[in-house]
Amino acid sequence: MTIAVDLAKAVFEIAVSDGHGKILERQRLSRAQFQRFFHNREAATVVMEACGTSHFWGRELTRLGFTVRLLPAQYVRPYRRRNKTDRADAAALLEAARCGEIRDVPVKTEAQQAIQGLHRIRAQWMAARTARINTLRGLLREQGVELPAGAGNAVIAAPRAIDDERIPYALRLALLELVGEILGLQARVKRIEAQLATYARNEAAVQTLLAVPGIGLLTATALVAAVGTPHHFRNARHLAAWLGLTPRQSSSGLRRRMGRISKRGDAYLRTLFTHGARAVLTRAKQVASQGKPLSQLQAWALALQQRAGHNKATCALANKLARICWAVWIHQRTYNANYPQPRFAA
Repeated sequence: MTIAVDLAKAVFEIAVSDGHGKILERQRLSRAQFQRFFHNREAATVVMEACGTSHFWGRELTRLGFTVRLLPAQYVRPYRRRNKTDRADAAALLEAARCGEIRDVPVKTEAQQAIQGLHRIRAQWMAARTARINTLRGLLREQGVELPAGAGNAVIAAPRAIDDERIPYALRLALLELVGEILGLQARVKRIEAQLATYARNEAAVQTLLAVPGIGLLTATALVAAVGTPHHFRNARHLAAWLGLTPRQSSSGLRRRMGRISKRGDAYLRTLFTHGARAVLTRAKQVASQGKPLSQLQAWALALQQRAGHNKATCALANKLARICWAVWIHQRTYNANYPQPRFAA
């Protein structure tokens, strides 16, 4: 038996099929009825799209003894026939489940989702902080008062700038409240980062990743929370492709074209890896200008930058950092900057 579930907020569409893919039963249930439905059935395979609430229901059904499969929504869509309805979506899930080429999405643990939630909240607060600072800059600039460059410098200089005689008295109180809101957002972000640091100290995988150049607290914790275990990927390139850091291909026959990076997958993680790659490149330039010896990674990055340009080198380095993370994580090794490269026979 295979049970396909089209998830929703209040109404759940269910289709039950036999081993040959023939639909034997269909039901449309409320949330309470949905929970009772599985308590009264024998264990079977449950197929759902990897979407909102799917990981929660995946954990709940696993506890009841069901085998849960989460399928990527973009791979289920082509199996839907005719109109977009809950009934058609459930049938499409049954068809997609029979395709051996579609890999399941692992069900996330509560801890993984909690850490991801912290990252999402922090990102929202950082966006709100940036918006407030931009508003503050714009309002002061309209009165002829300029704040220094940099978010931190602007917030420090804001109270003195607001006391400037050119600022109308009617505007000053609101601007001071705006500064207070910015400081409050910064304090909240620091508390989130303290929580992530506590999690990192107790997680061996995060400590392993932190030793890789360009991988900081945010990148390491976000990667562990999103991936869970590196064994979900057959090799390092699959992780880089999942992050959208590999070239988009357009190939046919003997012609093979490699384009820009695909930008598929988690945009937040891809951004963190790109920022980390920029940091590695900047540090490599500083080391080279000081006449100090470069590591293998730094030398490779600088040579690529001179040959292909800064932006392409940044993307390529982000790709390499993702692969290094997979390697040290799956082999449980400490990062070695001068690890001997394998040599292949000509």
